[in-house]
Amino acid sequence: MIRKTKEVTERAKKVCELLDKQYGKDLYTYLTHTNPFELLIATILSAQCTDKRVNMVTPGLFRKYPTVHDFAIADQKELEKDIHSIGFYHSKAKNIIGCAQKLEKDFGSEVPRKLEDLISLPGVGRKTANVIRGNIFQDPSIVVDTHVKRISRKLEFTDSEDPVVIEKDLMKILPMENWIRYNIQIIYLGRTVCIARNPKCGECFLKDICPSCKAE
Repeated sequence: MIRKTKEVTERAKKVCELLDKQYGKDLYTYLTHTNPFELLIATILSAQCTDKRVNMVTPGLFRKYPTVHDFAIADQKELEKDIHSIGFYHSKAKNIIGCAQKLEKDFGSEVPRKLEDLISLPGVGRKTANVIRGNIFQDPSIVVDTHVKRISRKLEFTDSEDPVVIEKDLMKILPMENWIRYNIQIIYLGRTVCIARNPKCGECFLKDICPSCKAE
């Protein structure tokens, strides 16, 4: 855990300003959805899978299973076939059905807002819960995925490998108004510039303030 200092806080603020300038502020998840439940299912499907692949599958999936109840009574083997191309289809199908059943039983078929309620759903961890909280309810939340973990460490905003610790570290230093969009901005940066295997540090708009860039 990196100790909060004035230098780190000021650098975090500057990074957020540059991210907003580069990518804009009106950013939401890349996962296609029309309601909270669809985003919940899409986010569960997105584990260890690209958003692009998930977006190829979900339109047909949501036509076949248009309601929470349709997923709750779905045949697991059939659902596995429907999402086979996404990967980890066995566990994801089981979790999706269990999630829908718990939503029906405990939450009146509505996606809950509270973090503790969300993570009580099968297949839903803090990452998925914070995607829902930020994108549906606009509750300040930080989503820690592989891009956020890797690039936040390069920026020396955290030195942890634990997503929960990273989330807490970032909450201490990032302006709250940037919490929701930080994840999406960092994902885009990680896919286009700060690529894991071949970072384009010379082209990066953060190169003048990134400790990792200065060290190279």
